[in-house]
Amino acid sequence: MDLGVQVEPQFGFTYERIREIARAARAAGFTRLWVSDHLLLGKDAVDTSCLEAWTVLAALARDTEGIRIGPMVTAQSYRNPALLAKIAASVDHLSGGRLDFGIGAGWKEVEYVRYGYDFPAAAMRVTQLVEALEICTRLWRDERATYRGSHYRVEDAVCAPKPVQRPLPIWIGGSKPRVMRIAAKYAHWFNHAILPGTLAERIAALNAGLAEACRAERRDPTTLRRSMFVYAAAGRTRAVADAMVDDVARRASTTREKWLADRPGAIVGSTDEVAAAFAQLRAGGVDHANVMLPYGHELEGIAALGPIASDR
Repeated sequence: MDLGVQVEPQFGFTYERIREIARAARAAGFTRLWVSDHLLLGKDAVDTSCLEAWTVLAALARDTEGIRIGPMVTAQSYRNPALLAKIAASVDHLSGGRLDFGIGAGWKEVEYVRYGYDFPAAAMRVTQLVEALEICTRLWRDERATYRGSHYRVEDAVCAPKPVQRPLPIWIGGSKPRVMRIAAKYAHWFNHAILPGTLAERIAALNAGLAEACRAERRDPTTLRRSMFVYAAAGRTRAVADAMVDDVARRASTTREKWLADRPGAIVGSTDEVAAAFAQLRAGGVDHANVMLPYGHELEGIAALGPIASDR
């Protein structure tokens, strides 16, 4: 199992900070730097910066080495699928073949409303996800791509250059059975969203869901690799980790006890203390842990998890 770092630009990150996190993660042994694809933090967050995801990835492609980069996950709604395929192929070239293409159905209604996108029911957004995948995969594979769906279409569309990677790794994120079936049909990886429950409960749900999805698609489940979002407040000492929890609880206007109770799957502690939780993920068949660190404490968390990230 390897480790990645999830960055959420809508919390107010500068590009320089994201680049610093990416370089620190690579030096510590992490394999991937992920960015979420959002347009704003919330309806009232008018002064909170939110850098656009694919612009950040294009910059990271030139400003980093070694570490893989990608969106976790890009919202299929925000860009025409053919344009998205071109953007992804371009970033794969800019990075020298280090892009992981994560995609999902989209969910953050406030962004759709503020930016003038239609926000159909979840079932329709998932259907749109399938059509976007059809267009992207055809453009990356075929000399000319034609596809006519209910929502998206292309006619003799060309993607040149093709991605460096053949195939370009596709990651689908979510938790619902239908999304898992889509992953079983199209993806190389499935990233399990953060859900209520302990790590053991989440691992069991991931494995059972993907086993059923692969049966439905007649796919060998061992060929669909498993990733999981995990929230980790890790420090070199327990006191540092506890201070992180105190800080994020204060910013959320709650107590540490309530914050922890609401997140039974959160990993909290010193490097030695959290090692058992990551070993549990590995033993449960998780191939990649996508680590969400407390905002403002990313470098501390990366340093604390370095011994675990490099031990794979």
